[in-house]
Amino acid sequence: MSRIGKRPVAVPEGVEINLNGHNVAAKGPKGELAVKLSDLVEVAQNDDGVTVSSVDKSQSARSHWGLSRSMVQNIVTGVSEGFSRKLELKGVGYRAQMQGKTLKLSLGFSHDIDFPVPEGIDVECPSQTEILVSGIDKQKVGQVASEIRGYRPPEPYKGKGVHYQGEYVFRKEGKKK
Repeated sequence: MSRIGKRPVAVPEGVEINLNGHNVAAKGPKGELAVKLSDLVEVAQNDDGVTVSSVDKSQSARSHWGLSRSMVQNIVTGVSEGFSRKLELKGVGYRAQMQGKTLKLSLGFSHDIDFPVPEGIDVECPSQTEILVSGIDKQKVGQVASEIRGYRPPEPYKGKGVHYQGEYVFRKEGKKK
């Protein structure tokens, strides 16, 4: 039994859910999102919210059960609250700033990195060493944050690089004489 899949997805005020076979669409104050679920699960809407159940007891149906419930939860949360990831730049001279729809990163290379911000994603720089990536699609927000972090991941000796907020970087001891 899926412990995640058993729970119904609560639908908050102001969010409309539209079920059309295996397609689930959500419309809320932040926008609209839709997801196509597997044929191995069934979706129903009742007083508790949206419930997802497996078609049969096969291993593949049970593995898609929890995944499908999480995907429905993500679109409901996205259109009602949205998602965000905060990145921190640590290192001498490491800076970030927005120039129109482009994020300009100075990460210790001989040139600045111009990162074009995709549609549906908002990027803000509250300070020169902080980047806030937000949007309604959880997958896109995580992907953009990962791409920005990928330009200069944190290194273990001095801890320099682009970190997720609260990320622990295992530090190594340097060479000894």
